[in-house]
Amino acid sequence: MQETGLTGRVALLTGASGGIGMALGRRLIAAGVTTAFTYASHADEAGTLVKEAKEAGLSAIAVQADLADPAAPAALVETVVGALGPIDVLIPNAGLGEPCHYADVDLAMWDRSFAVNLRAPFLLAQAVLPGMAERGFGRVLFTSSLAAFTGGIVGPHYAAAKAGLHALAHHLASRVAAAGVTVNVLAPAMIEDTRMLPPAADRSLLPVGRFGRPEEVADLAMAMLGNGYLTSQVIGLDGGAYPR
Repeated sequence: MQETGLTGRVALLTGASGGIGMALGRRLIAAGVTTAFTYASHADEAGTLVKEAKEAGLSAIAVQADLADPAAPAALVETVVGALGPIDVLIPNAGLGEPCHYADVDLAMWDRSFAVNLRAPFLLAQAVLPGMAERGFGRVLFTSSLAAFTGGIVGPHYAAAKAGLHALAHHLASRVAAAGVTVNVLAPAMIEDTRMLPPAADRSLLPVGRFGRPEEVADLAMAMLGNGYLTSQVIGLDGGAYPR
């Protein structure tokens, strides 16, 4: 197992059935983390992670959740705690990116984007942070996007919701840091083998000349989760597209 300081901890990873979620799930397994893998509609991928975890001698569960439902985050946390124990690591990785021109974004699309991309991560964090602070350890890692800095190419509904995660992380981080809990944001862009790569994505616009890999996102995520001195930070992974 890879030593990260997370061995034996309990994690909740949403969006575990996507490309980044699968790669990160495997990193958590390698690190000896007991994990709940959640999915919206792709049960087979989440089930594969559970199988791999159990083969590694770890407890794990797969849980279906529609994070557009305002009741889903609380129900999800209750299910995970009941099955695996208190949550030490929260990774709200599930995202919704429906490409749409700003003039065509209707109220339903706007609300659903904010429900999945911003409201659900907040409600999940709100549910687990008090327990983390009480126990003196916790890691929260939100998944944002380059679109939060630039506006992106998916649409205003997506960019605005992802940008909200940055402010949310800054607010929460300052209130739990002294209790040993970190809250950070990872903002990847142009990652291949995911359902989030827009059809209009052009690798020639990236200084590195290629799309990123889910495994590269997972590597950086694990480094952030393993660092107890890193908090209230937004770290981009975009092939040099947006220097900061």
